[in-house]
Amino acid sequence: MDADAVVVGAGLAGLVAACELADADRSVVLLDQESEANLGGQAWWSFGGLFLVDSPEQRRMGVRDSLELAWQDWQGSAGWDRLVAPDGSPGPDHWGREWARSYVEWAAGEKRAWLRERGVSFFPVVGWAERGDGTSGGHGNSVPRFHIPWGTGTGLVAPFEKRVREHMAGGRIVYRPRHRVDELVTSGGAVTGVRGSVLAPDASPRGVATNRDVTGGFEYGAEVVLVTSGGIGGDHSLVRPNWPSRLGEAPRDLLTGVPAHVDGRMLAITEAAGGVVVNRDRMWHYTEGVRNWDPIWPGHGIRILPGPSSLWFDAHGDRLPSPFLPGFDTLGTLQHLRRTGADHSWFVLNRSIVGKEFTLSGSEQNLDLTERRYRDVLRRPFTKVQPSVQAFLDHGEDWLTADTLDQLVARMNALEPDHPIDAGHLTRQVVERDRQVDNEFTKDAQVAAIRVARRYRGDRLTKRAFPPHRILDPKHGPLVAVRLRVLSRKTLGGLHTDLSGRVLDAAGSPVPGLYAAGEVAGFGGGGVHGYRALEGTFVGGCLFTGREAGRAAAAAL
Repeated sequence: MDADAVVVGAGLAGLVAACELADADRSVVLLDQESEANLGGQAWWSFGGLFLVDSPEQRRMGVRDSLELAWQDWQGSAGWDRLVAPDGSPGPDHWGREWARSYVEWAAGEKRAWLRERGVSFFPVVGWAERGDGTSGGHGNSVPRFHIPWGTGTGLVAPFEKRVREHMAGGRIVYRPRHRVDELVTSGGAVTGVRGSVLAPDASPRGVATNRDVTGGFEYGAEVVLVTSGGIGGDHSLVRPNWPSRLGEAPRDLLTGVPAHVDGRMLAITEAAGGVVVNRDRMWHYTEGVRNWDPIWPGHGIRILPGPSSLWFDAHGDRLPSPFLPGFDTLGTLQHLRRTGADHSWFVLNRSIVGKEFTLSGSEQNLDLTERRYRDVLRRPFTKVQPSVQAFLDHGEDWLTADTLDQLVARMNALEPDHPIDAGHLTRQVVERDRQVDNEFTKDAQVAAIRVARRYRGDRLTKRAFPPHRILDPKHGPLVAVRLRVLSRKTLGGLHTDLSGRVLDAAGSPVPGLYAAGEVAGFGGGGVHGYRALEGTFVGGCLFTGREAGRAAAAAL
């Protein structure tokens, strides 16, 4: 044996698991196919939002939350329908539901204190992401729960990277970048190590696709192998065949929200060693994607995190009905749009709403938060347009401006000539909506939703829910249209694991020596989210499963 444990994948889940193993005085070999510049994986690029329940930040914002309400929201969103197999044994959703309950309890209990012990602190205003489908027991967050860490995803990775480097200096962790695992070694039905290829050095910056030139081979033996290699979002050749029919056909024009190294390779490799993948048809893609004007990886797209005020139209110029409103029901909106026969939709709004309500997802798009420039953060509500958003207005191929709706529609049709919009049809809908904001009464569901959002102190302070006004009011111009496309992102299914992170075989029994955590395990059990996620639960799922699997593996050694 070369070490007590081999961890495959140096993203957030892998760093957390490696820390837990090394903290328990176990020796670890940490492998990753990417260069050291990519330590921390895709979590480094994320906004880093975290799902917490009944936190001090919520209470200061006047939010009343509880474990019971959070669990109700989670179950209503997940919609688990595979809990029992035909033979009466636990079905593909059984362990996902068990992980979900444990995670929600952690989010309502120890999670915040555990992060604070590691130096993670939070922006004081809690966001309200994925507000839901408009029903009490259905999908969505009943209250704001999206906690943004200072430093965004970059800051969330930092304390675990620091701890890993301390263990490297102490000899408890051996880190091997550019080591791609091609096979899990088995003996007598147990996983006893890994075998793979050493890739040529590559000095590319973080996120840029690296070479796959093989310069040699390697093999490491260990009592435990823990797979933390991420999902399939960077490889459309895997996304498309797993695309669920319930969402319609996969888009022909699909943007990519994660680096190319998020390639899902370890799923098939782990299956070859006896592990089982469940819920392949569950995935989480965003409908508010725009092409990055300054791309880092192939097909690089950025997600707009919209406030509630943008008018959303399909490719034919028909306004989307409730609950398919900005920030409410991601997969419901995706399913609705895939029935329109086009790969794009439109936000139509004005400059004031762009400036106040648009945030772009990602650490590099929020440098004031990422670099902890507190004064710049305080200026956000008073800044007409955030610099990162202004850069897209200036350079983004999907962003159009005009003084009148006729001019704006002409530009939209020039960009999408195969799906022309009738200017009169779109104008009628905008005018109808504008008439609904002249008094406190309305029958427009979106205007009502804006007013509900503005009752929340956090949205009012940050102007994330801008005061209702006429879109066509020239004081708030010019008018803006943003072409939106689907952005590939998360794998909700994955390796089937029990609550210790042990990978299960076809009979539901643990494969000896084999563990998994993070997105490759569906963030727990092969599907902790079921069909839909509540947001703020992806990096949190990496933290929780990495911690639990690392601790369980250390105890089993």
